[in-house]
Amino acid sequence: MSHNRIEELDVYILSEEISDEIWNLVLTWDFFAKDTMGKQICRAADSISANIAEGYGRFHFKENKNFCYYSRGSILEVKSFLRKSKQRNLITEEQYNNLLKKLEIVHIKLNSYIKFIGKQEASTTQRK
Repeated sequence: MSHNRIEELDVYILSEEISDEIWNLVLTWDFFAKDTMGKQICRAADSISANIAEGYGRFHFKENKNFCYYSRGSILEVKSFLRKSKQRNLITEEQYNNLLKKLEIVHIKLNSYIKFIGKQEASTTQRK
């Protein structure tokens, strides 16, 4: 799992796709929904990939992992907003289920990436 560019990292690519999908959904909402919950869910969704990218650009593995933990928190935040969006009839059951499945895949991939970072950190520490 060696990556030279962030754009080659599956978890990053998938999280970008989810944030774009959420953005496009929110664009269809009325002003009140966009202004209240829409802004928050878009920021949280964008934060998933943004934190992965920021961590990826850090020199130390520990910093990278910390940013991945922030990203994981944003995944849960988006899930919460999706539930509210469904309950408030802003998205359909189908849209909710589709996005939830994609977020669960990103969550699993992010956990795997965090484990990979931990192995890289351990291997670097052992070489010293």
